[in-house]
Amino acid sequence: MSKKTLYKIGVHGTLILILAAVAFPLYFTFVMGTLNHQEAYAFPPKLIPGNQLFANVAEAWQRVNLGRLMVNSAVVALAVTVGKIILSILAAFAFTHFHFRGRILLFPLCMVTQMLPLPVRIIPAYSLMASFGWLNTYYALIIPYLASTTGLLLFRQFFLTVPDELPDAARVDGAGPLRYLWHVLIPLSRTNIAALFVIEFVYMWNEYLWPLIVTTDPKMRVAQIGLKMLITTERTTAEWNIIMAGTLVIMLPPLVILILLRRQFAQGIAMQSTK
Repeated sequence: MSKKTLYKIGVHGTLILILAAVAFPLYFTFVMGTLNHQEAYAFPPKLIPGNQLFANVAEAWQRVNLGRLMVNSAVVALAVTVGKIILSILAAFAFTHFHFRGRILLFPLCMVTQMLPLPVRIIPAYSLMASFGWLNTYYALIIPYLASTTGLLLFRQFFLTVPDELPDAARVDGAGPLRYLWHVLIPLSRTNIAALFVIEFVYMWNEYLWPLIVTTDPKMRVAQIGLKMLITTERTTAEWNIIMAGTLVIMLPPLVILILLRRQFAQGIAMQSTK
């Protein structure tokens, strides 16, 4: 064999091993979700799927009212994602197409907020939500996340690449700023919007700490807390077959979003990496 052929075999073999290492935990989760209680604790562990998947899913669904929790997660994730995209686009448009006093200083200050770790912000944010009477409401779950310096930076960098002739041409045609934004910039930003949508939806769907702090009403809990509730039950041993079945259900919405927008997500990330 030539060196080039051996190199390709080595590269593909390495990629296959990495893919197997990444995919095995997901496969094992699926297998565990299909077993009964005795099979889940068998040694050595079973690697062949069983026939109890739907029964385990139904048990997990009923045990912690998983449907309600997933609705809460979907409402929060969609509201935060759409709100972040809208505010990020408007803020980036203001920073790139308008000249106002303090613009040069204001953008770095926005970026500084990204450096604040979550523990620093939890106590003042919780105190603010409590003073508004928003605990155990969607307001507390959604509003603190709406401002996004990540989205601001993403759209600002893209808007800076738009030729200056484009807004001038739109102005000559009689288009105002908002019309230019709606009919020109937003259609050009479709891949960036899709990339940010995937990132923020998955992030918010998996959020655990903040919802745990600001919600005590079981009806306002989110899916990740429901998964924790499946683990910490009053039973003597954790029923991992039930827990893994619930995990599979909770994984589905972000997985569907990623599959539907995978092409736009990849293009949006590639566009940013080449700038």
